[in-house]
Amino acid sequence: MDCPGAILIYNNSLRSYRDLPLRYAEPGLITRKEKSGQLGGLLRVQQFTQDDAHIFIGEDQIEEEIKKVIQLVDKIYKPFGLEYKAYLSTRPDDSMGEISTWEKAETSLKKILEELYGENYGLKEKDGAFYGPKIDFQLKDAIGRTWQCATIQLDFQMPLNFNCKYIDRDGKEKTPVLIHRTIMGSFERFMGILIEHYAGNFPTWLSPVQVAIVPVSEKFNDYALEIKNKLIKKGIRASLNLKDESLGKRIREEEKLKVPHVLIIGEKEEADKTVTVRSRGIKEQKTLEVEEFVREIAKEVSEKK
Repeated sequence: MDCPGAILIYNNSLRSYRDLPLRYAEPGLITRKEKSGQLGGLLRVQQFTQDDAHIFIGEDQIEEEIKKVIQLVDKIYKPFGLEYKAYLSTRPDDSMGEISTWEKAETSLKKILEELYGENYGLKEKDGAFYGPKIDFQLKDAIGRTWQCATIQLDFQMPLNFNCKYIDRDGKEKTPVLIHRTIMGSFERFMGILIEHYAGNFPTWLSPVQVAIVPVSEKFNDYALEIKNKLIKKGIRASLNLKDESLGKRIREEEKLKVPHVLIIGEKEEADKTVTVRSRGIKEQKTLEVEEFVREIAKEVSEKK
């Protein structure tokens, strides 16, 4: 758990209502002793990193802050084209704190979900954390399995038990509410879901290498490097294949890596200041002026930013 660390930082100074919401974020390393039969690739591992955050708020800020986190979930998930659904997880049998506090927290989350999703959200009875109810987002992968990734947990208990305080407008000490949240959840799991979702054919904006440049021979290396530099200046992730192998082998190598666009550079291209483009999934090659290709690829990438 990363929570105690965030609480120690919070308690390191005297806090006022003016400090809230106070948001701490970190890539937190989590270790879980999973049984060997439960492990599976990137999707279930024993040690993983999550995009963890802990947000300290006053009770009157619950609705606004949780809505902001949900908006962030939607903003992060939608570009990937993933199917996902929100679930409300309620008090488990093994919980801490007063039932009345739990009911207040569950009511707050239910109100937010109904406002944002109507009846299009699920309910997971007794599946909350031991310290508070939560909203989980289940992602569906390419073969129909669902995985819990994003989570938003509303916690009245840990701030109370760790004696977290702030001075309210009336000059009195109050106990803050704590929101625990992750968006992607486990980076490893999210990456595994994406690999399966796209079958490795990442869209251009997401691909580690967006353009691979393959000169016909070493005579055209300088021109190929010039094109690579132009692409990099535009923020395009480009690579240059200068291996001492046949042209066909180098092209096949880039296609096996599922690079979205492969540029062939030869004598005609250098003379005309053009590039011959082989795009993934398209049989026909096309020849474009360098500046035109740079504009096209930059537009393709920027549409998802």
